[in-house]
Amino acid sequence: MNRVRKMALALAALTVPTAALAHHGWSWTEDEESRLSGTIVTVHYGNPHAHLTVRNSQGVWEVDLAPPSATSRAGFVEGVAKPGDSASFTGHRARDPKTFGFKAETITVNGKTYDVYPRRAKTLKPAG
Repeated sequence: MNRVRKMALALAALTVPTAALAHHGWSWTEDEESRLSGTIVTVHYGNPHAHLTVRNSQGVWEVDLAPPSATSRAGFVEGVAKPGDSASFTGHRARDPKTFGFKAETITVNGKTYDVYPRRAKTLKPAG
């Protein structure tokens, strides 16, 4: 690799916000898979991950899916889900039981399941 390219890559790496790097990963979630269901309050299809807020009897949950490129490949694209729709998820809840956060591997909405992390091993089948 030539020197200019190496310097350009190093500079690009320095411009990635630290918060974005910290956001990625699964370390904030429990190891065991679980389920979550509720009514969609908001849907965001953008970076760094598709994100929903979902209300159920426990409260309002913050649900992260995969990055937009992966959700698109799974078929979970803008217009598939909207506020008011019922949704169910399989994935991993936040380790802190006071935090209503969930990292979803699958989402089922309007009778269709989208596997946004198809390469991850799963122990639970989506509701459906």
